[in-house]
Amino acid sequence: MTTTTAKGLGVVGWLRWGWRLLTSMRTALILLFLFALASVPGSIFPQRSISPDQVARYFQDSPGTARWLDRLSLFDVYTAPWFAATYLLLFLSLAGCVVPRAATHYRELRRPPPAAPRNLSRLPRHATLETPGVTVEQYAAALRGKRWRTVTGPGWVAAEKGYLRETGNLLFHAALLALLLAVGLGGLFGYRGNVLVVEGNGFANTVAAYDRYIPGQRVSAESLEPFSFTLKDFQATYVATGERRGQPLDFSARLSVSDRPGAAERPYDLKVNEPLEVNGTQTYLLGHGYAPVFQVTDGEGQVAFDGPVPCLPVDQVTYLSECVIKAPDAEPEQLGFLVRFLPTAVPAADGSWVSVFPGAANPAIQVFAFSGDLGLRDGAPQSVYRLDTAKLKPLVMGDKTKPLAVGESLTLPGGAGTIRLGGVREWISLQIAYDPGRVPALIAASLAVLGLVLTLTVRRRRVWVRVPQDGEGPAEAGGLTRTEGGGAAFAEEFSQLVTALSGLHGREAATRQGVKDVH
Repeated sequence: MTTTTAKGLGVVGWLRWGWRLLTSMRTALILLFLFALASVPGSIFPQRSISPDQVARYFQDSPGTARWLDRLSLFDVYTAPWFAATYLLLFLSLAGCVVPRAATHYRELRRPPPAAPRNLSRLPRHATLETPGVTVEQYAAALRGKRWRTVTGPGWVAAEKGYLRETGNLLFHAALLALLLAVGLGGLFGYRGNVLVVEGNGFANTVAAYDRYIPGQRVSAESLEPFSFTLKDFQATYVATGERRGQPLDFSARLSVSDRPGAAERPYDLKVNEPLEVNGTQTYLLGHGYAPVFQVTDGEGQVAFDGPVPCLPVDQVTYLSECVIKAPDAEPEQLGFLVRFLPTAVPAADGSWVSVFPGAANPAIQVFAFSGDLGLRDGAPQSVYRLDTAKLKPLVMGDKTKPLAVGESLTLPGGAGTIRLGGVREWISLQIAYDPGRVPALIAASLAVLGLVLTLTVRRRRVWVRVPQDGEGPAEAGGLTRTEGGGAAFAEEFSQLVTALSGLHGREAATRQGVKDVH
């Protein structure tokens, strides 16, 4: 007696097993679900590529939580390693799944319908046709007229319909594959960036002009489209009265655009969902805010700061905003200011001041002034939206005092200087993006929807007609559907088909139809 020892799969065997597991339809569906699940955090948490100011605000409000979220790349979901891994596995799974199935479907399309079974009465749908004298060719012609694919044999006709179901299934998965390729194309050769532009200022599409710039792996600084524009004016319209008072109606940024160096400028009204497009590069309007114009004079009478300062909204309803002014060149001591901007300032019952409307109907500022070392000499980077007051001397705390209106000045105590509100401008935040995969992705998504519709609506079914060889006796028809859950719809179609075939002999036919379900 001999014993046989089972051999292990070996390296090649394990690789084949892993490939079959990865390219199975079940694995592809699981990975597709995981891919959709991995995209969810991108809609829950603010993304640096879209709203860097909201990410900065998140770090200010919840620094501990924000650090942990950042470690998990939840502020950069779509460039995270775990998202890329899911993307690549889904791509490989779909490619390994679609290609063999496409070859199988091609062979299925070339294969004729199978010959008629001997006993048609055992099929789920069966009928007897009292059509004396009708030939096999007549039945076949009638079925072809109803767009059935037919083949004939000795005394029988076989017909099949519904190949578009599998075609739609393959189209759906191939379109998903194309969608992944389009996304990858945009990631390699596209770029996006964010920039904040104040009224009266301009932007040129260069790397240095961006506040945040995310290039694709194959993008160089020279490949950026050389357009530029100037923000001439920004208009925000709000509901002025009623219960909806303060709700936005329209945002419009009036730009003067030059498509390339030396080209004539053209006007353009930039609106939400109406981006500026220059040779495939899209400029989107993301947000807006106020940029008060300040003049800061130091203790020696010299102008230490003069210009607009963007304020970040802390209340999206009234657009109460905050900003920081740093005057490192002020003498004898450096000056720093925390400023609260109120678009429509009114006094509250407790003596404080609040804003009651997002429009600049009564603009004013509250000033919190400090003097001392701003910490800029050591070269450490600082946020322009934050002022570390731990080592500074407070000069003015303006939360209860009457705010400064446009044109008014505040004299700092101890001869430290003055600050004046010279005017109010507005700023807009923009996302500028070039994505060569955008149009292919749209086409792929449309094809995926088309393929899904075909898969859900088309049914694969077969019908046979058997005619007596001697021409005596009735003919028989039988049919079945190859799609689960399509029995009821096929029963009605089969009944209509039998009625049409029964009328081929040209007179009222007596049709004895027995329909039964086979379980």
